[in-house]
Amino acid sequence: MLMSPLLALLLFVVIYLASSIKILNEYERGVVFRLGNLLRQPKGPGVVLVFRPLDRLVRVGLRTVVLDVPPQDVITRDNVSVKVNAVVYFRVMDPVRAVVEVENYNYATSQLSQTTLRSVLGQVDLDDLLSRRDHLNQELQQILDQRTDPWGVKVSAVEVKHVDLPENMQRAMARQAEAEREKRAKIIHAAGELQASQELSQAAAIIASEPVAITLRYLQTLTEIAAEKNSTIIFPLPIELLAMLKPGEGWKTRA
Repeated sequence: MLMSPLLALLLFVVIYLASSIKILNEYERGVVFRLGNLLRQPKGPGVVLVFRPLDRLVRVGLRTVVLDVPPQDVITRDNVSVKVNAVVYFRVMDPVRAVVEVENYNYATSQLSQTTLRSVLGQVDLDDLLSRRDHLNQELQQILDQRTDPWGVKVSAVEVKHVDLPENMQRAMARQAEAEREKRAKIIHAAGELQASQELSQAAAIIASEPVAITLRYLQTLTEIAAEKNSTIIFPLPIELLAMLKPGEGWKTRA
């Protein structure tokens, strides 16, 4: 009979200690409130004693959180309506401030990311949104990092994932891209024609200045024709007749 109270007390002590022992992982810290007052230094990692009901432990993760920002309706500065979604990478740097300064830092960071995304992207043109995405990502990261700093949260990166354009805008951009490709093709073709005409002019000038050149070209052409296996019969003109056709003093004399 005397052992029963002792056993009950021992059992109570064992259960109390078991419930008071908390194990925090390497990536976790514990913010402890004792009688409602904050113990300034966070606990962990490892074994932590929490004396219930005097103490209350709040676990805070220190790993980087990947926050997927849902698609936001954005009207750009040039009045184009688009849907934009993004991803935000952040982590808790100060567990105490993350618990004391804001009710739910995950939810607060998510809401702040959505409003900041609409605000920043609404101040740029559509062309800048599509072509200067790296600059916009950096600007978003700096703004979010500054505004979440009082919560003990560090925003390390922001990436705009996708910009969904209206169908009429997609068709207009496709027509513009096709016109740009045709323009480049015409420019390249014109440059090739110009280069070919310049080379022909240079060849004509060489032939006009060197009488032997036309004779060599004449003989080379006959050799190429003779090497071909076909049934075409060629009657070459006399070289003297070609000389008469060449502009120059000889042509004037014969004329």
